[in-house]
Amino acid sequence: MSKLGNNFLNYSTNREITLLKFDQHTFLPMRLILKLSQNQSFVPYNYQRSLVGAFHKWLGSNEIHDEVSLYSLSWLQGGQKTKGGLEFSNGAEWQISIYSSQLLKPLIKGIQNNPEVCFGMAVKEVTICEPPVFSSKQKFYLNSPIFIKRKKDDRIQFYFHYDIESDALMTATLQTKLKKAGIPFENVKVMFDRSYHSPKTKIIKFNGIDCRASICPIYIEGTQEQIAFAWKVGIGNSTGIGFGALK
Repeated sequence: MSKLGNNFLNYSTNREITLLKFDQHTFLPMRLILKLSQNQSFVPYNYQRSLVGAFHKWLGSNEIHDEVSLYSLSWLQGGQKTKGGLEFSNGAEWQISIYSSQLLKPLIKGIQNNPEVCFGMAVKEVTICEPPVFSSKQKFYLNSPIFIKRKKDDRIQFYFHYDIESDALMTATLQTKLKKAGIPFENVKVMFDRSYHSPKTKIIKFNGIDCRASICPIYIEGTQEQIAFAWKVGIGNSTGIGFGALK
């Protein structure tokens, strides 16, 4: 099993990047940007389950497998399409955002001890990023599609960027997460940017289930704390398995 040394961490702010020793810093809730090596085997389009497996491997025994995930996992960035899958010849970037600072230390130690991710890719470098300063109405592009679902008449119904109900449903999910975190949830709003020129939907198979999600920018209105929280935990349902991650 390969391991990474303590000085693989970069701490990134808006002004500078300072190399840190892992055990010499008290971490705050932030975003991890992981630089991965190139793949050594075929990467299928539906690779998200493998990322989720790596994330929970690094955390070890935990109790965060619930319906309200206060974290978000992006999709891999930097891939090129090949026949039936993806190639990451120049490596990949993967972003993990967590609200709870209690999870950051075991997560980073897990990465250090076993940096392998999937398909022959491994973590080469980790940068820890603070939230930027947001406006009171902030536009976000996506690092993964937004998945919205509700149970209706004993069946699961999906909602998309063109459904009028979607804004209220995204807002309600964010409010639930804010309440769980003990952050004021009043007056926050989430809405799709319906002026966007090329929105689309995409079907992702996870655990044998076809999940159809929206690729369309969003706006969030709220306080700096509320918007920074959303930047970390994502928008919509199933952020813990790779949906709704924000750039």
